[in-house]
Amino acid sequence: MKIGKNAKLVLIGDSITSGARNFNLGGEGRQDEAYGSSYTLLLKSFLDACYPERHIRVVNKGVGGHTIKDLEERWERDVIEQKPDWLSVMIGINDVWRQFDSPLTTDQHVSPDTFRETYRKLLGEARHKLDLQGLIVASPYLIDSNQEDTMRAQMDVYRAISREVAAEFDAIYVDTQKAFDAYLEHYHPNQLCWDRIHPSMSGHMLIAREWLKAVDFEW
Repeated sequence: MKIGKNAKLVLIGDSITSGARNFNLGGEGRQDEAYGSSYTLLLKSFLDACYPERHIRVVNKGVGGHTIKDLEERWERDVIEQKPDWLSVMIGINDVWRQFDSPLTTDQHVSPDTFRETYRKLLGEARHKLDLQGLIVASPYLIDSNQEDTMRAQMDVYRAISREVAAEFDAIYVDTQKAFDAYLEHYHPNQLCWDRIHPSMSGHMLIAREWLKAVDFEW
């Protein structure tokens, strides 16, 4: 596996990363509540159970409702000051969602150009200020296989941007949409979630499995 011994892994993003974590616990610790009910907890559990000799430290810095502009505001505190060895970023869902659930509050909207520009700025700072052993970019997604749906089509635009910036900054790319699309060949989206965004634990397992595959996790 690519993540080595004594590595500190910071995962930053929105509610999908946060998993309603207990913020009083700071994003790490011995209690599962510090990691939330999300793919983050699954990643920590698999890394702990299967690679105990590597002593990998996992930190959850997800915050519900956040866009990439929110990440920008807390990037210094939640990423740079954390000094991770490995950094995983998963953002973009709310950047798209706000355009559809709050169409009139345009001040909350993040255009594709702003998304790309801000993403490049943040990853550039991470590469410049940190001695990273690894950088991971996970795509945003919509749990809907209908690519003609307007929100799914817009999410695919932001997904393509995340792939673009991942390549530019030599990051490992995790295509979460691809994992969900494969699942949806067999089940309706309602099997995983009620709002096409917040998945059940099975959905979080799909994210975690795709993430672990990308770092050559040995099952």
